[in-house]
Amino acid sequence: MSRKFDVVVIGGGPAGYVGAIRAAQHGLSTACIDAWKNRDGSPAFGGTCLNAGCIPSKALLESSELYHRAKEEFKNHGIGVGSLSLDLDAMQARKRRITQQLSGGIDALFKANKVTGLYGHGRLLPDNKVRYTPHNGAEELLEAEHVILATGSSPIELPMVPYDGERIVDSWGALDFDAVPARLGVIGAGVIGLELGSVWARLGADVTIVEAMDDFLFMADAQIAREALRQFKKQGLDIRLGAKVSGSEITPDGVRLTYDDEQGGHEITVDKVIVAVGRRPYTEDLLDPLAGVDVDERGLIAVDEECRTTALNVWAVGDCVRGPMLAHKGSEEGVVVADLIAGEAAEMNYAVIPSIIYTAPEIAWVGKNEQELRAEGVNFKSGSFSFAASGRAKAMDHDAGLVKVLADAGTDQILGVHIVGPMAGELIGEAVVAMEFQASTEDLQRTIHGHPTLTEALHEAALSVDGRAIHAINR
Repeated sequence: MSRKFDVVVIGGGPAGYVGAIRAAQHGLSTACIDAWKNRDGSPAFGGTCLNAGCIPSKALLESSELYHRAKEEFKNHGIGVGSLSLDLDAMQARKRRITQQLSGGIDALFKANKVTGLYGHGRLLPDNKVRYTPHNGAEELLEAEHVILATGSSPIELPMVPYDGERIVDSWGALDFDAVPARLGVIGAGVIGLELGSVWARLGADVTIVEAMDDFLFMADAQIAREALRQFKKQGLDIRLGAKVSGSEITPDGVRLTYDDEQGGHEITVDKVIVAVGRRPYTEDLLDPLAGVDVDERGLIAVDEECRTTALNVWAVGDCVRGPMLAHKGSEEGVVVADLIAGEAAEMNYAVIPSIIYTAPEIAWVGKNEQELRAEGVNFKSGSFSFAASGRAKAMDHDAGLVKVLADAGTDQILGVHIVGPMAGELIGEAVVAMEFQASTEDLQRTIHGHPTLTEALHEAALSVDGRAIHAINR
């Protein structure tokens, strides 16, 4: 016996569960399979993002930021807190409550939208059949008109720094420390390394980040990256660039890391090591060899611009396909695919996917950066505005950073917006909307922004593009 569905989704993270809900909203009978298990063995929808990534890390970032502000900044506001204490157990319990509530919310959304949620492993067989193996119970055959593959990604492990689950950990393990390490080493100065390094530095760890690349945040606008690096160094993060890790050894005194840079070989000893050098697509036991789905040399499922794989009526979305590994990118792909399956016109605009790093200050950008435009030979103009001149940022005591707007010199169309500063992750949303509708800087210049707000910084940066800034000296 087998069950038949219009759509079977394999993977219940942001790409998968969103795609499943959208498909069900179209009236399609839909099942979503997810293999995730929490530390205690309980199953959960939401994937890495909800259970061991985006959401728990933001919970700890918020808690650690409040602790840091109480310790270092409240006195500037005339607020005395007396004897400040840290209850890491309570902080971790809050994090777990948040993830459990949101995961339970997905279960409720599935029921409300009549999605069949299945805990276990899914494997694509030929002819759009899926072998479903529940965590407990006998395997079952599912038949589908369409299959969406949304299995996400997993952390990359370095062979010279193997995980031991206690002293050398991946990004999930770094969220579950039961004590603040006195000395913390982070390998990788990307999004995950900076966010996790910030959490534990705020709580008292002496953090050293080693990054193999010579350029800090090479994917960001260089001006924004320089400002961010300056702020992080002021906060005490020891960021060593061009440092290629060559080995590790667990000793009675901790973990000895060795690395090489242009000056030669070095070593540091720390209590814990977080390996945060990126993620790879997770497709373990996903594809039967006869299923007809091609995978490229990087392990990514091959898809076209509409996320169709090489097998008829099999689609793939999220981290397991090309493009940035971002939850919101995968979610939108899930929506687009569900719409296409339902026969609606839909497309994905990959040019306006925002990137956000939730450090303090936050970093966010959308579109092209200055070095990309120069490399492409684009004639562009640029404007910027410092948060130091923002009344709202001053009142918040968070006035580090700037907003930068890049536009086509001929058409004035906005080509990129780059922010380092308070609430950058929220501010970038206005830029995304503007670029989605192909706005010009004049459109932003003539848009009324509330006062006093942080969004005025974007308004002023747009004015600055044409030398019209009001609250800054035009140069």
